[in-house]
Amino acid sequence: MLRFKQSTLALMLAFSSVTVHAASDDALVKKGEYLAVAADCTACHTASVSQPFAGGKVIASPVGEIIATNITPSKADGIGNYSEQQFADALRKGIRADGAHLYPAMPYTAYATLTDEDIHALYAYFMSGVQPVDHPTAQTHLPFPLNLRFSMMFWNALFLNAPGYQPDTAQTASWNRGRYLVEGAAHCSTCHTPRGFLMQEKTDAAFTGAQVGPWFAPNITANPVSGFGQWSQQDLITYLRTGRLAGKAQAAGSMAEAITHSFQHLSDEDLMAIAEYMQSVPDHTAFASGASRFTQGEAGNNLAAFRGHAFAEPVSDEGARLFSGNCASCHGSSGQGTKDGFYPSLFHNSATAERNSSNLIATILFGVERDTAQGNVFMPPFGAQPNALNHLDNQQIATLSNWILHRYGNQNVTVSPEQVAEIRQGGPSSPLVLLAQSGVVAAVLLVIAFILLLIWRRKR
Repeated sequence: MLRFKQSTLALMLAFSSVTVHAASDDALVKKGEYLAVAADCTACHTASVSQPFAGGKVIASPVGEIIATNITPSKADGIGNYSEQQFADALRKGIRADGAHLYPAMPYTAYATLTDEDIHALYAYFMSGVQPVDHPTAQTHLPFPLNLRFSMMFWNALFLNAPGYQPDTAQTASWNRGRYLVEGAAHCSTCHTPRGFLMQEKTDAAFTGAQVGPWFAPNITANPVSGFGQWSQQDLITYLRTGRLAGKAQAAGSMAEAITHSFQHLSDEDLMAIAEYMQSVPDHTAFASGASRFTQGEAGNNLAAFRGHAFAEPVSDEGARLFSGNCASCHGSSGQGTKDGFYPSLFHNSATAERNSSNLIATILFGVERDTAQGNVFMPPFGAQPNALNHLDNQQIATLSNWILHRYGNQNVTVSPEQVAEIRQGGPSSPLVLLAQSGVVAAVLLVIAFILLLIWRRKR
């Protein structure tokens, strides 16, 4: 009987140990899932909602198109054979399991901040909480010489920080948590910090705004004019949760994706921490006086210009025609939007008052789509293929943009058809490719000249 009781006790203890271990593993996977959401991994690595993290999505960059890889635990096509150390090296050093270097379109410069504990949780999630998808993705082919991945080791030596996060003991725990998320998992600096000649982030101008493909990621420092220094912490939390702050801003493009897939799912505590940190970020590069980009413009229309009235002939105004035919049905005849704010006003709107007109142009060209707990937000694109019902050509979009800017936004900004064409093509390209190719050609010519000189000297 004693042996039976001892055996029963041993089995109960073993079962209890397994149960506790399983619960611990579940908690670790859940933590990793939360971090993957905070890092917005799905935005780049999910091309089809039916195959999460299976890669294949084409990411536009100033140096060419980069194709996101399969990061499911598929042993054939994903990261199923990665050890935890190899996984950590990919996240924090930009080095794949086969030793090849990743391009910094994968924000490993930000993920370098992640702690060992968070790396461990992410590894547990991607290996145990994600379904493997055996689906190969196309390879990235950047122009020569950027296709030589080994060159990234020199770039990393110049611009990649050592792994880990050092808290600022002079700040609160919440502030440090906010900084850890902003500079690490959420990688806000990757989009909102301008880039230098070698496509490195200009750390002395962190968060002051940068072009990201066809969109412009605006200044998000505490600058009261060019940034959102006039916003309260609750304003910022509301924007991150919903993608909209009435009378000020709406998320579109990659920021709409970040709201949809990431920020709205973060805890209240983390959003508050992010807001606390961002309100402390200074801006030493821009002016801090004048009109904010959230307060410019006023209601108004010019319907009489092309409708005419009893005692006057109508005056030609192509901008007014385009606005009335394409915009007024949603945004109102005077650009006032709807009372519930679902269709925003075009005045007191960051898209129309920003000194960079990219977001206004891109919004007209590509539309807006955003999913939050408040529902789906959709604006149709007007840059469809020629002959489509909602197609506007480059000249029409430039005319419409200038009409909107003059009446509702920044009157000092002018849009040209050439600018529209550039945004339609995916945004400004970097001269780095041409300069790098020119440098390589020059080096080859110097080597050839040197060899010819040696041959000539020997013949002498």
